[in-house]
Parts: sequence; structure tokens; C-alpha cells
Amino acid sequence: MDLLSSVSCCPPRRCRRMGIALGSLVVFSAIQFSLMTHAGAADPTSGSVGNAVQTLDGQSARDRSLEDGLALERAGQWGDAIDHYDAATRAYPEDRILYQRLLISRLHFDVKRRYEDKTYLASIREMTTSQTLDLYSEILANLQTHYVETIEWSRVLLHGTAALEVALTEPAFVDRVVGADKRERIEAFRQAIHHRIAERSTQSRFDLRSTVGLVATMAHEELGVAGTATVLEYVSGAVSTLDTYTRLLSPGQLDEMFSTIEGNFVGLGVELKAAEKSLLILSVIPGGPAAEAGIVAGDRILAVGANRADEQDPDYIADLLRGPEGTAARLTILSADQSQRELMVTRRRVDVPCVENVHIVDRAKGIGYFRLTNFQKTTPREVEQALWALHRDGMRSLVMDLRDNPGGLLSAAVEVADRFMSDGRIVTTRGRNARENFDYAAHRPNTWDVPMVVLIDRNSASASEIFSGAIHDSERGAVIGETSYGKGSVQGIFRMQSAKFGLCLTTAKFYSPSGKAISRNGVEPNIVVPPTYIAARPDDQGRLTTELDDSVLQKAIEHLSAAGF
Repeated sequence: MDLLSSVSCCPPRRCRRMGIALGSLVVFSAIQFSLMTHAGAADPTSGSVGNAVQTLDGQSARDRSLEDGLALERAGQWGDAIDHYDAATRAYPEDRILYQRLLISRLHFDVKRRYEDKTYLASIREMTTSQTLDLYSEILANLQTHYVETIEWSRVLLHGTAALEVALTEPAFVDRVVGADKRERIEAFRQAIHHRIAERSTQSRFDLRSTVGLVATMAHEELGVAGTATVLEYVSGAVSTLDTYTRLLSPGQLDEMFSTIEGNFVGLGVELKAAEKSLLILSVIPGGPAAEAGIVAGDRILAVGANRADEQDPDYIADLLRGPEGTAARLTILSADQSQRELMVTRRRVDVPCVENVHIVDRAKGIGYFRLTNFQKTTPREVEQALWALHRDGMRSLVMDLRDNPGGLLSAAVEVADRFMSDGRIVTTRGRNARENFDYAAHRPNTWDVPMVVLIDRNSASASEIFSGAIHDSERGAVIGETSYGKGSVQGIFRMQSAKFGLCLTTAKFYSPSGKAISRNGVEPNIVVPPTYIAARPDDQGRLTTELDDSVLQKAIEHLSAAGF
């Protein structure tokens, strides 16, 4: 088993950097991430949309939130439903119905994404049912050994069956794997499958393998579904309903994960955000293919080839930017001045910097600034280079901007915090397995003692929260902005031996130096400032914002100036 240990992954569907969803990781002998776990997940098969509607009583904010989510479900807007329910469950963390709807939306969304993934489709074609059952067994063994909470095998089987039921309602699945002459039998199969396996034993993971093998046989005989496709739905359902961030990684997603960790990938070199009828380009890597083609921050991608952003899911359009090195993507670009042009941009390997906009923001006061976009293997080195550049330019105090930073490697977050703290605890991790329990502490040598402010917002997550929590609790500096995301669990990315798949699995939770659980709570700033715009990033109209537009940064400058640093 190969494991890379990590701390964080992007909140669901937030942003894509260079066409790859950002995450944060820590490297062991397997892969671990820190992510927000959600204990006590509701059963996604219990309670239909109709039942959920019947529970409404009046028009409270929570009820309206549920109604809005159900409307997105009825429209098949599963990605938007995930974002909606993610926000709703954070506002109402004990509401089981809202969390149930989040799980169901994830199951629908994941089916569509899997069947747009060429590497996943190749696995269905190339793997036998027996090989896929071996993969299922290996994943169950990892759940039993490493998952942060005790596994209930009956629930794992129930959720796998729910995933298969959901897949049988999705055209992406049905059109590819169900026999053309068997489609009229789908609903009868869906309605009966739970009852047909209800009496089977769920005492062990070996019982589950036997039952899933039986279901695969029935689905093949009655619907013409390949056994591999059926078993993979059980694999996906088993992991994706455990918590918000545990998930199966296809061969392509596993490769992307390692590229993110290393800080390089094959692509165009842009950071994207879904916008109305387009993908808004937030930043462009200097020297990358997009930059050389004349693309700048604030431009919008209207189409990739014949696929228009106003007609397709934004994630699907972003996925089209990927491709083998040396191939070209035809882009339709809309500039901030509303001029439109078409470009051919050739994909190639790009090194992704994680430190940007390094400069003295207030020359008279000697206030340095840089923005850290994520925590990857190169982060400690890049931060050190930025600090020395600012030091040579007269820095006497520092603003470190972690807004919109989704996280990264646990080791990188700890190492960067250690550069600013001479002693004391940085973070503590605790899991069900004692091997996941660590206490990370600072060391005195090579510490920067420059006065500092850390900027955070609601999208600062995981490794960002490890760093900002350590600075906050140790009183090493002030934290300014708004309460962070609250993603306080550690995941491991396990590379499977039975097939080229990966498992992103929650293995522990982490706690700030004061003992506060970050999960659901986040890091609370010393000074609360409502968010506006991040300096040097495009606003919603594509205009690059200035430092004067950035009220959070202005408050940080004011704070450091008033302190006389």
C-alpha cells in the first residue's frame, strides 16, 4: 500500500487552479489529507424528496434552504445543489435531512463526473468483475484499519446499494452500460434490490464482497450491466457517503493529486472560477502556455472547442482544458473590454508557484506582503525566498494573505508555521488508529521574528487553518478577516494495489494549539472585517482590483501601522 499523507482538499466545487482541483496533502507511506469530517452521516436511502417536503413547517430560513435545494435537485443541477447543501449544513450542522440531501446530490454528481472521466471508463472496459471485487475488498480493508471512526458494515452495504440505485437514474450511466433491450426493467430492479439482499449477512467485509458479487451477477443477467460497472458503484458509494471528503480517485484523479502535491502538472497554466455563462480566469502563471498566448487575469473562457460554458456544467468545461502534453485546446475568450477572440493553446507541463504578489505594500512603514495560494511541497522554499526578498527591500512587518487558500500538505503548513514560531505547539492530530496521533511543535532555530498579520476568509481551509490557528493561539500575530472554513480532518490518499485507483480517506481530526477542534468551528479572527476583493485579483466584471479596493488588507496595514512596527 502506498500512502501520501495530506491535510486538506478543496471544499466541494470551489475553484480550479490550472484546471486541477486544489487540495492539500501530507506525505507518509500513504497519502493523507486534512478535511472536515461529518460524523453520523444520515442514511441517503431513507426519506424521499416528497418526505422531506412534508417535514416543512412554516417558512423558516432552514425550510427555505431545504426548498431551494430540492428545486436544484429537481432541475438536475447537482453541482449547484452540493454547494447549496454544503453551506446549509454548515449553518445547520445538526440537521440530518439537509446532510442527507447533500449526500444524495453528491451521489448524482459523482456518477456524472465518473462517466465523463476517460480513465474511469477505460477501467470499466479493461478490468474483470473479479479484479473489481478485489479492489472493493482492498478498499474495505483500508476503511476497517484507517478510517477515523468505527465502520458499520451494514451501512457501507446500504450506501453502496443506494449509489447503484442513483446510477440507474442517471443517463450518463444508463446510456453507457445498460443493455438497450433491458431499460424497461430498470425501475423494477431498483425497487427490488434492497429487499433481495436484505437478509444477507453484513458481519464482515467478506460478507459484503459476497453480496456485491451477487448483485453484480443479477444486474448483468437482468439489465445487461457489466459486473465491473456495478461493483464500482458499490465502491464509490461505500466511500463517498462516509463524510464530505472521503472519495474514490480514478486513475486520472490519482495522477492529478500527485501533480498538485508536487506543484506541477500538464495544462494551460490558469486558475479558474465558475462565473455566469463562463469560466473566469483568476490568475495566469507567468511563462505558461496561457500567458504566452496573451491570456490575462480577468479574461473569460466562453467555450472549449464546440463546448460552450453557457450550455455545459462548469466542471465539464474545466475538464476539457486537460489533455496530453503537446496537444492543443481551442478556446473562445472574452476580454474585460468585451472583445472576443479564439486561440489555440498547447498544453505542456507547468510549474505552479504557490507564492504570489510579493512586494512592500507600505513603503513608509516597511510593511511587506505576499499571498499564499496553497500548501504544496515547494511552499516552505517559496515562502523563505519571499521573506528574504522582502527583507532585502526593507520589510519591518509582514502581511501574509491566506484568503481563498484551500489548504495543502500538513508537513508544509507545519514547516511554514515553524519559521515564525520559536516554541510551542503548532497542531495536534488524533485518529482512531494510534498511528495517526501526532503533536507538532515549533523549534527555535531560524525563526523569523518580524511582526505579522495573517489574512483569512471563509474559503481558507485545512492547512491554512493549521497555520492561522497556530499564529492565533500562540499570539504570534493578529488574524484579520472572517472565520475560516472549518475543515479540520486529516485524509490519507491510499494508492490501491489491486488496480490503479486511489482512496482519499479521512484518518484523523486536527486541533489548534489551544485544543480547539477546527472541524465546523474554523479559526476566528482577532479582527473581523467583511470580505470585499483580494488585491490584484479580478472582480466579478473581470477588472483587476487594487489594494485600495481590498478593505481587509487596508485593515491589516492600519493595524500594523497603529502598533508602531
